[in-house]
Amino acid sequence: MRLNLLLASVAALAIAAPMTVQAQAAQPAGAQTPATPPPVQDVVVDEGVLRPFQIAIAPFGGPGGSQITSVLTSDLTRSGYFEPINPSSFIETGLTLANAPNFPQWTQIGAQAVLYGAVTPRPDGRNDVGFRLYDPYRQCQLVSYQFTATPEQSRRIAHKIADVVYQRMTGESGFFDTRILYVAESGTELNRLSRLAVVDQDGYNPVFLTDGSEIILTPRFSSSPDEIVYMALGKDYSRIYLYNLSTGRRESLGQFDGQAVAPRYSADGSKVAFSIIRNGNADVYVMNLTTRQLSRLTSDPGIDTSPSFSPDGRQIVFNSDRSGTPRLYVMNADGSGQRPISRGGGSYTAPAWSPRGDMIAFTKSSGGRFSIGVMNADGSGERQLSSSYFEEGPSWAPNGRYLMFARQTRGGSTNLWMVDLSGRVIAQSAYQGRGSDPAWSPLLDAPPANLGLNQGADSCPS
Repeated sequence: MRLNLLLASVAALAIAAPMTVQAQAAQPAGAQTPATPPPVQDVVVDEGVLRPFQIAIAPFGGPGGSQITSVLTSDLTRSGYFEPINPSSFIETGLTLANAPNFPQWTQIGAQAVLYGAVTPRPDGRNDVGFRLYDPYRQCQLVSYQFTATPEQSRRIAHKIADVVYQRMTGESGFFDTRILYVAESGTELNRLSRLAVVDQDGYNPVFLTDGSEIILTPRFSSSPDEIVYMALGKDYSRIYLYNLSTGRRESLGQFDGQAVAPRYSADGSKVAFSIIRNGNADVYVMNLTTRQLSRLTSDPGIDTSPSFSPDGRQIVFNSDRSGTPRLYVMNADGSGQRPISRGGGSYTAPAWSPRGDMIAFTKSSGGRFSIGVMNADGSGERQLSSSYFEEGPSWAPNGRYLMFARQTRGGSTNLWMVDLSGRVIAQSAYQGRGSDPAWSPLLDAPPANLGLNQGADSCPS
């Protein structure tokens, strides 16, 4: 089910036609030949990365250390900005948290950073997980942390370590300790089952939240990683639900005179914007979740839909076919000042404002192909990040540097994909199941009550 097709013919509940894609494979990690790179510099993510950062990740010692090593290695590799060096090339082994690395032995194999750690059991059943990150060229410590957590939290600790490393090396916040909300798909093209689901960003721990008795569309996170909103179509109804992932509590926004579609929270979680379709026309509305007051923002004979708030809550981007072709428009949060911002040819749909506020992502169809693109918030600087026979629905990572979206094959299978802002890092997401309509969560609340944290000193000069 595709939202733009739904808006064209809601009653038909059309399923998008089979399509195909050509995928660009992610660069795998592998053995590195000895090299002498220039003195290490922090990665500049705005400029893209022509050669990933060479990082040596030594195996973590202690119970569960191998799992932590594997998870954080996979996280950093998937980002596209790091290429872990094959451990078989390591000269120094047996690193401990009590000692610094033998720096020349790491520069000899071309390591621009050395990461290692250990898991130490505590009497209360929890583990201390410590790690250190060194710059072997400047011979100084970049960062060190110690987490205290239960053994069951090992995967999450690994994500947090990856977040710390990513932030220290790029200057941008990480995105690994997050989850992906999506519509899980199963069955055949003519008998498709859709269920609301959530999964860790690395593809682990998928959980189904609905039983398949409804068609699920456009799930979206609030500013809280526990609060979501989505649209559900039943046999004789359509509803917008608020859902708490921690408690399982589900609440309808109420009944409307028409069909409510494409909901999305404001950045502060106090409002939900959506469209209401009446007699083939759709306009944008906003509901205040405290007062439940509903305000109409657009009044146009075309289809105005897919509203997305700016991070400061002052503006909303939406798509409208009021000019004859779907284009992107921006208006003030009260509906005033409506103006077009997309300037190219083709049809623009599914806009999503970056959490940084600087860009708007969108789906664009032109010449029989679909693409995921971004533009500056004023419509300038449009560029394409990914293109295939069919793809749609971009959702921003919480750091505003990656997008998750859906691609569909000619056989009808839809999968989640990820691309970075340079367009160079593009690959199928870690979750390999069928799915569409992805939404990226904020960073998970940290730290929970049973997860302690201590930060060490940074001895490297800035």
